[in-house]
Amino acid sequence: MKKIIYRLLLSSVLFAQPLITSAQDYVPSPENLEARAWFDNAGFGMFIHWGVYSILGDGEWVMNNQNIPIDAYEKLPSFFNPIKFDADQWVQLAKKAGMKYITITSRHHDGFSMFDSKATDYDIIDATPYKKDVLKALAAACQKEGIKLFFYYSLLDWNRDDYFPRGRTGTGIPGRGEGQWEDYIAFMKAQLTELLTNYGPIGGIWFDGHWDQKQWDGKKFGKLQVDWHYDELYGLIHQLQPQALVGNNHHLGVIPGEDFQMFEKDLPGQNTTGWGTPEDQIGSVPLEVCETINGSWGFNLQDRRHKSTQELVHYLIKAAAYGSNLLLNVGPMPNGEIQPEHQKSLLEIGTWLEDYGPTIYGTSKGPFTPKDQYVSTRKGDVIYIHVLDPSVKIIHLEEVPVKIKSILHYDSRKKLSYKQSAKFGLQIDLSPLQMDQTDTIIEVRIASTN
Repeated sequence: MKKIIYRLLLSSVLFAQPLITSAQDYVPSPENLEARAWFDNAGFGMFIHWGVYSILGDGEWVMNNQNIPIDAYEKLPSFFNPIKFDADQWVQLAKKAGMKYITITSRHHDGFSMFDSKATDYDIIDATPYKKDVLKALAAACQKEGIKLFFYYSLLDWNRDDYFPRGRTGTGIPGRGEGQWEDYIAFMKAQLTELLTNYGPIGGIWFDGHWDQKQWDGKKFGKLQVDWHYDELYGLIHQLQPQALVGNNHHLGVIPGEDFQMFEKDLPGQNTTGWGTPEDQIGSVPLEVCETINGSWGFNLQDRRHKSTQELVHYLIKAAAYGSNLLLNVGPMPNGEIQPEHQKSLLEIGTWLEDYGPTIYGTSKGPFTPKDQYVSTRKGDVIYIHVLDPSVKIIHLEEVPVKIKSILHYDSRKKLSYKQSAKFGLQIDLSPLQMDQTDTIIEVRIASTN
């Protein structure tokens, strides 16, 4: 019966294709531009990596890393029964942390769908004893609390035969067959249609896996080996929900049809991972940096690399200073609970944002080049200098492209002395201040640029 429903759904998707606008000709709708402006000001979001892989407690790449055979891995859903999952609690936690949106994995690289899909039986409704659509519950909770919901969607799939030709990953997984690439594209269209029609208005789609089909010499990406049909995929999204933002974690410049650009475990223009997006490929769309609280995306029982609250706050500040949101990840446990240590970190960040959120939300990249010791954000005629190193006593900025009216300590409102000249730049004296160990904020008021 499900196959018949899938064929009907697929037929409707294919029949609608002539209406879809080509990504090459893409002009954002007014609703999309409004959503981009909202996203640009959001500042902070929650990333959620959750799936049947959480049962094994070894991260979301466990199927690939352990080369688990398909027939063995397909036993996992029968053990997945997250009776502690509470969508309202998740959303409340995000709000208390100061987050404005949530991005959750609807389908990861293992191919398992965390929603009710008519396009496959390999989903949370048909293959688990839980038999509830967690995305449906989360969408309702987000709608109630005014949190926008984005869906992560994997382009690559280690389970399906029609994900063929194979990419660079999952090559050691036993039991993988061969199929037709066109069938896989049709499958993705059918699932994206479900995500865009069954869960109310969504914030957008967060694609991942493009890089699996790109040649890689260990230093840089090479030729793309398949046609992802982005004209059709992106066009389908913009047709069904014009306000929904499209992003793709491909580590490249912006492809026509995309509405925001993300950077994985890297600030925009940096390349600490070795496969980061080059600085000259940063687009003019809104930006987002994604990072983990510990060292893993999915639940990892042995991960002890938990970042301190100070480190996480610093990353949030630096992301804002680069003109980007921070999408901070949690990896819920198989029972549906977010790890207690993750909850603690999020609540502590939320406490910091209660006091200093105005220096993050609604700001743009500051005019001063970011340094390890201090960075800047800007909101209209106010520049916030975030001093991250408490040992700094003098801020020296060589290039000051603004006319200064006053400089204050954000907390005490105490005026600070400074010197400014065309030859030597700007010097701000911080010696009278009791420096904050996490972040001392200096408020620079400038002459209006309007």
